[in-house]
Amino acid sequence: MSVDHGMARVRLDKWLWAARFFKTRSLALAAITGGRVRWNGEPVKPAREVRVDDLLEIRIGDMVWEVRVRGLSDVRGPAGIAQTLYAETETSMTRRAAQTEARRYYREPGAAIKGRPSKRDRRDLDRVLDS
Repeated sequence: MSVDHGMARVRLDKWLWAARFFKTRSLALAAITGGRVRWNGEPVKPAREVRVDDLLEIRIGDMVWEVRVRGLSDVRGPAGIAQTLYAETETSMTRRAAQTEARRYYREPGAAIKGRPSKRDRRDLDRVLDS
């Protein structure tokens, strides 16, 4: 695994995959093109070259990670090494902890429904609303 803490550059989609934010490069690519990744506060393209000390905002589901790039790698390796590639900001850690705590006490009712309800889901929903 090639981890470089120098001034080399790596494509953003490769870095997100190597840092284990996404399971595949195609998922990282979809997140970037979908606008769920921002580089230094700006929208970004997948071929953007990431450098050390860049600030990335990564939205995965309802969680938002704000990380500073600490190392570069274009190869996916062990999780322990992947965690050395970035440092999460303090504000990001406190925001994510607050979201996790809030989710523990209150679940969004629509979060369990993915897409259009089935016929069975609709009947169950009507039964609840009628009673």
